[in-house]
Amino acid sequence: MPTDHANSPGLLTPTRAGRPWGSILLFLGPALGFYLAFIIYPVLVTFYNSLHILRMDLGMTYEFVGLQHFTEVLFEDEVFWRAARNTMTWAVVAPIVDIPLALVLAFVLHSKVPFGRFFRTVWFTPLLMSYPVVGVIWLWVYNYDWGMANLTLRFLGLGEYAQAWLASPTTALPALILVTTWMFAGFNLVVMLAAIHAIPMEYIEAARVDGAGPWHRLFYIIVPLLRPTMVNLAILDVIGKMKQFALVWVMTRGGPMWGTETVATYVIKRAFEWKTLDLGYPSAIAVLWFIIIFGLSVGLTRFLQRREALEF
Repeated sequence: MPTDHANSPGLLTPTRAGRPWGSILLFLGPALGFYLAFIIYPVLVTFYNSLHILRMDLGMTYEFVGLQHFTEVLFEDEVFWRAARNTMTWAVVAPIVDIPLALVLAFVLHSKVPFGRFFRTVWFTPLLMSYPVVGVIWLWVYNYDWGMANLTLRFLGLGEYAQAWLASPTTALPALILVTTWMFAGFNLVVMLAAIHAIPMEYIEAARVDGAGPWHRLFYIIVPLLRPTMVNLAILDVIGKMKQFALVWVMTRGGPMWGTETVATYVIKRAFEWKTLDLGYPSAIAVLWFIIIFGLSVGLTRFLQRREALEF
């Protein structure tokens, strides 16, 4: 005899049972608790501190000053603007270098060059290293006496160009940008390569049959189809470079003469090294930079996606 499972009292349909809120809270509770404790709460405390003078000399005393800190940062703090300019330069220049380089490397690997798997591993390996390790390695590379950069120049007969790369304000920031390019080229490469493999081979084969060479296939077939991927990588690259701290702290600590100072390193210095005994001012810098990064991320995403929609 057939059994009517829908009417069986032991089995509840989703409509009758409703959402299993107990199970949802059981699984989401620990992660949500950590997120609230270590992300949301510190952000709210930072916003609160930015409106106060937080003195730590005689305990923790708060004095409400409103927007005074923000006014000082925007109109009186020259170091902040120097750090902001360095950070924005990094955020603009790095994607312009990183994305095309990763695209060319991915196209070369997709073309079945010899030892492709080996090169893919070599180019991806730097991403597996931490910033302190990468910083120490490149401190050796940039050493004036026995660093690989100057040794190579001297070997090629270009010894007059050898210099202390991290000791000059004109070369220190480009030297650090080169380090991040070397470090993250592998990540962009892997993403680009996966996107190229996702392109239907019929498009590339049709272009090859029509006589298109490798570079024509790259610029007229692959690049247009990879544009959404390139846009997302560019956004991630910009956001990541605007938060640079560890690499700068290990290699230059913001020097020489503020030449590599970033907003992140400046916040740490104002909070813990300048002995001002006030966390309100660096909190205001952090809040201001958070607003700038958030606004730039949203604006850049909408602009690039809107341009993408108009072009296609």
